[in-house]
Amino acid sequence: MTLRRLTAVAAVVLFGFTLAAQAADAPASLYKRLGGYDAIAAVTDDFLGRLAGDPQTGKFFQGVSADHQKAIRQLVVDQVCAATGGPCFYIGRDMKSTHAGLGIAKADWEKAVSLFLATLDKFKVPQKEKDELVAIVGSLEKDIVEKP
Repeated sequence: MTLRRLTAVAAVVLFGFTLAAQAADAPASLYKRLGGYDAIAAVTDDFLGRLAGDPQTGKFFQGVSADHQKAIRQLVVDQVCAATGGPCFYIGRDMKSTHAGLGIAKADWEKAVSLFLATLDKFKVPQKEKDELVAIVGSLEKDIVEKP
């Protein structure tokens, strides 16, 4: 092996070690801290079940077919996965278009948030991660709530 080739190999190895060290020092994404895809899917399933089963928020799921419920579930999983730094890509519509015409009131939003918090408590999501998730979800309120 020539000196030039040996130097190139050494540089590549050193670069790889540098990247690995930087990755080790970088804080874990919210996605990873939550437990990844399966954990997000489990939280989504529980939360959507609570929403659909609640007398106040369940009205927004009346008439939704089983196939459409599965599609909604997958879109929510993908949206949360992407928003928390995971490898997913959300292909759904924006929240304003998705919820337009549903007449979601501030009281409905507050009920949904309380159900979401109950789900996070059920899964024992640590406070730091819970706060980050609530901030992400909270940023959607202006696009979802139509009535004061």
